[in-house]
Amino acid sequence: MRTIALLLVLLLAHACRVNYSFTGGDVGDARTVSVELFAARAPLATPNSAQVFTETLRDLLLAQTPLKLARENGDVQYSGAISSYDVQPVNIQANETAALNRLTITATVTYVNTLEPKKNAEFNVSRFADYNSATDLTTVEEQLVRDIGKQLAQDIFDRTLGNW
Repeated sequence: MRTIALLLVLLLAHACRVNYSFTGGDVGDARTVSVELFAARAPLATPNSAQVFTETLRDLLLAQTPLKLARENGDVQYSGAISSYDVQPVNIQANETAALNRLTITATVTYVNTLEPKKNAEFNVSRFADYNSATDLTTVEEQLVRDIGKQLAQDIFDRTLGNW
């Protein structure tokens, strides 16, 4: 009787499969990821901002998934553009001057999963960061783009592989 019980426990333990992930990323059977350079299509967007954003997305995907980076035609593919890059005044004071300006970046994303086409998607993600209006944008732009890029990359990950 003990032998039968032990065999049943071993059989059940072998049949069960549990996947643990500290990031929540679900890559399925995918092994590679490709991220095309996002184009700077917004009038104020600089080519450098598009490059920084693309590299930030690549870095996040490599850090939070077991996927290997492919130059093109990965099992999962990302492409798109920076479609909006706007600076607006916020926090208007009594003397009608803005204490802060807000840089908002919107990216249009195309996600293709070659192994599970039903997961393919096109969507927009948008984030912003505020900076002192007395500061010229060019002096803080690189850091703002890095900060916003990290947030956008995380949003993209969550929408495509994070099962959110």
